[in-house]
Amino acid sequence: MTQGPDLPLSGLYGDRILDHFRNPRNRAPLPAPDLTAKEFNPFCGDRVLLQFKLDGSGKVAQSCAAAEGCSIIQASASMLSCQLEGKSLEEVEALSANFRSMMEGEELPPEILEALGELEALRVVLAYPVRIKCALLPWVALEEGVESYRKGPP
Repeated sequence: MTQGPDLPLSGLYGDRILDHFRNPRNRAPLPAPDLTAKEFNPFCGDRVLLQFKLDGSGKVAQSCAAAEGCSIIQASASMLSCQLEGKSLEEVEALSANFRSMMEGEELPPEILEALGELEALRVVLAYPVRIKCALLPWVALEEGVESYRKGPP
């Protein structure tokens, strides 16, 4: 995977982002996923592949989130994948909406921030507006993937 220009990161939030960048979780492609989504930003070269397997009750049983690009997209994809296991598609959509709201600078109630868990570390990106797209690209793939899955095969 390639690495692009990065943000200066320090402290707890920076450490969380760097940990997910240096040790990304759930990158291995899944055999026969139920949901697959890809996104690519041609302006910077960032790309992401998301895959999920659902269990019999429609909850995420396994996930893959492989990203190429800067530390922000890679950390965001890794963090996203860690938040999905055991969640229904409705819970995944709510998580995505809350994350997007946070990344748009909205003030969120403490219980929503708590539910975001370590994703809150990506709030540091708000100080660098041009990098918000980096953090959101995996979430765009997630939203489009869920929408496509709900529509069924073409």
